[in-house]
Amino acid sequence: MITRLGGMPAQAYAGKECVCQLRKGICDQSCVRDMLETPFYIACLKLKGRRCVVVGGGDIGLEKVEGLLACDADVTLVAPVAHPQLEELAAEGSIEWEKRAYAGAGDLEGVFMVIASTDDTEVNIKVYDDAERRAMLVNIVDVPPLCNFILPAIVRSGPLAIAISTAGASPALAKRMKREISELFGEEYHRIAVILNDARGWAKGTLPTYQDRKEFFEGIVNGDPDPVELIRDDREIELLAMIEAAKERAAAALA
Repeated sequence: MITRLGGMPAQAYAGKECVCQLRKGICDQSCVRDMLETPFYIACLKLKGRRCVVVGGGDIGLEKVEGLLACDADVTLVAPVAHPQLEELAAEGSIEWEKRAYAGAGDLEGVFMVIASTDDTEVNIKVYDDAERRAMLVNIVDVPPLCNFILPAIVRSGPLAIAISTAGASPALAKRMKREISELFGEEYHRIAVILNDARGWAKGTLPTYQDRKEFFEGIVNGDPDPVELIRDDREIELLAMIEAAKERAAAALA
């Protein structure tokens, strides 16, 4: 088994040695030709308190561990050696580190999700097969046929999360879109989301139907003056007053 810390994860691309379960010898990309036509079911997963395993302790493993920790997952790293920052996370108790190679199906008992980023094709295939037999979420980095979910580029700002996916066609394009979207939807949208969340309890307790609540919030979000511009201009008090006025109108309509 290859255990080079700095080794790149196995990657699927034409002309390279095959790294998927088709074992074609030389990759001809036949395994990923349908990716652009594959309809992906987009969902946001609640990982808090769920056990997630990362196999592989290199740079990519670090990236995946940090992404899981950002969502409050309970992370276990399985790797004989690990990036210094992963060692620090283990030492401070932020992750559990099984300092060894992947041992097989037993490493996935009670696990919700597994991500592997090793440079050993046989290990990656075994992780995928073991996970599939358990109907688990599994992602082998850069090997689409060894994944039952993909990881889009994410723009995060407080409670807001925007996912960008090119279905693997161009990670570079996804990165550019991520940069542009983060500039377009900045701190003001984060702040508006927090303010509107504060009004949800009132709306649920006062407005009897989904349609009533929908009209209430859409009236604020698409209102005049524009709530985004109010936040950008440091006029949050006016936005709060606008919400209170909307509450009064909605309550009066029910009377």
